[in-house]
Amino acid sequence: MDLTNHIILLGGLILLVSVLANVITARVGAPLLLVFLIIGMLLGEEGLGGIDFDNVQIAHLFASLALAIILFDGGMRTPVKNFRVGLKPALVLATVGVVITSAITGAFVAWWLQLGILEGLLLGAIVGSTDAAAVFSLLHSRGLELKQRVGATLEIESGSNDPMAIFLTILLIELLLSGAEHMGLMVLWQFVQQMGLGALLGIAGGFALLWLINRLELSAGLYPLLALAGALSIFGLVSVVNGSGFLAIYLVGLILGNRPLQFSHHISRFHDGIANLSQIGMFLMLGLLVTPSALLPVALDALLIGLVLILLARPLAVWLCLLPFHFPWREQVFIGWVGLRGAVPIILALFPLLAGLDVAASFFNIVFFVVLLSLLIQGWTVSLSARLLKLEVPPTSKEVQRVALDIPGQQELVLVGYRLTENTPVVRKKWSNFTLPKTVRVVAHLRDKRLLDTLDFFDLRPNDYLYLMAVPQDFAVLDSLFTQSLAPKRLSEQRFFGEFALNGKATLGELSLVYGLNMPPEQADQTLNEVIHAHLQTQPVVGDRLQIGGVELVVREMEGDQVTRVGLKLIRDDA
Repeated sequence: MDLTNHIILLGGLILLVSVLANVITARVGAPLLLVFLIIGMLLGEEGLGGIDFDNVQIAHLFASLALAIILFDGGMRTPVKNFRVGLKPALVLATVGVVITSAITGAFVAWWLQLGILEGLLLGAIVGSTDAAAVFSLLHSRGLELKQRVGATLEIESGSNDPMAIFLTILLIELLLSGAEHMGLMVLWQFVQQMGLGALLGIAGGFALLWLINRLELSAGLYPLLALAGALSIFGLVSVVNGSGFLAIYLVGLILGNRPLQFSHHISRFHDGIANLSQIGMFLMLGLLVTPSALLPVALDALLIGLVLILLARPLAVWLCLLPFHFPWREQVFIGWVGLRGAVPIILALFPLLAGLDVAASFFNIVFFVVLLSLLIQGWTVSLSARLLKLEVPPTSKEVQRVALDIPGQQELVLVGYRLTENTPVVRKKWSNFTLPKTVRVVAHLRDKRLLDTLDFFDLRPNDYLYLMAVPQDFAVLDSLFTQSLAPKRLSEQRFFGEFALNGKATLGELSLVYGLNMPPEQADQTLNEVIHAHLQTQPVVGDRLQIGGVELVVREMEGDQVTRVGLKLIRDDA
């Protein structure tokens, strides 16, 4: 009885410390996942906790389960609109990019450690993929908002490149165990089987689960459990038939997150919490699994391998893979730098241990050291590198209260709540000419904890609470009226986009006439949308810039593939 209570107390304290660590890491800029790993090491056999944990099978089971949950949540939070600009480059990075990264790193490993080429390539494959947990966590935990093309490519790549790394790792282990004869057709078949079954069953299972959730009548608290149980069942089924369960569950999340879904708000909030819990548990456990003293003998080797991976293999793979897509050099540098390694390489490093390879123990310690290095160097500099490379955009996501109303047979309605402050536009500017979208209805106006009988837009004050009924399409307009901008000055709309907002259908000739600018005569009839498309040679996104005729045009709003609003900045003003 006492042992049970002590275990519960210890588990609760560990979880409490891990959650509170988020406050500290947010202030010092440290990657939260790195902190979890270190806490796990401190709790281990050579740390303050003295917990002796070395069960590789249990570690593999728990880590795979946690990673599946994280990928499912990541899929639910990936807007399908991101596929417009990020799908093709991300898929190339997730397949060809992993192979190139693994090959370059593996060749160096074989040369430096004087191993066979297959053993070197095995270690290269283990560290060859970026980690979804690390990427999702670092890109979303600090309020960092990147240009859509960059953020979408990184997120889709990290969510879809695990199957290739797993495939390469298992293949190379089989080659080391059984020899390399007659493996050509088998390699091709395994690749088709992993990717094909993962994609096919993931999509089919996702739509089946979507149909089931929308047809069943359950209590609100059971819908998140139904979604999780269904997703994990699909993950298990695909894995049993030798498909990629990780790809499948990511696609299931993608489908549920981008289709009308009963109690979607409850499901989303539940999985946000369970995904965070999975990250905490997974990294704590992986920290427990390592023996800190075993890292010292491999420190130099791991440091060199990590530097080759970070500074050579990943950037070269990104450059080669993104050549056909004409990504600007700043974006290529950032994507090459943010090739974060995390839980996936450590999980893959368990495979050689389970297979009983002679190099398994040293490989595990090297991989763990490389992950620490990646989180420490790359993870700590994500925000700084985005700022230096000018890839940030003004934040559009605001912290407001939103409660989805699931009314059968009706369009999606959301109750939106705003707390007004002195910096809220309608309060600060005392606007008298603004109008609400026609689909918005005022529900309540509270002041000093009292519900007012009427709403007077001319008398909105700080600390008022305003509740509106709206559809998701109205969020952007409402946020611009009733939320304060928390962006730093460099990302204020006026400084970022310029003082003038132009219609994307305006021509260069009209621009020259109104602003007295020197524009190329042969382009006078071209619209701003056409000029931006022609010069960028890639799909434009918000934040893309083009200098022409003494001004800088900044993409301000997009509708599908078309640039609908353009900001204009006078270059001499910046100087």
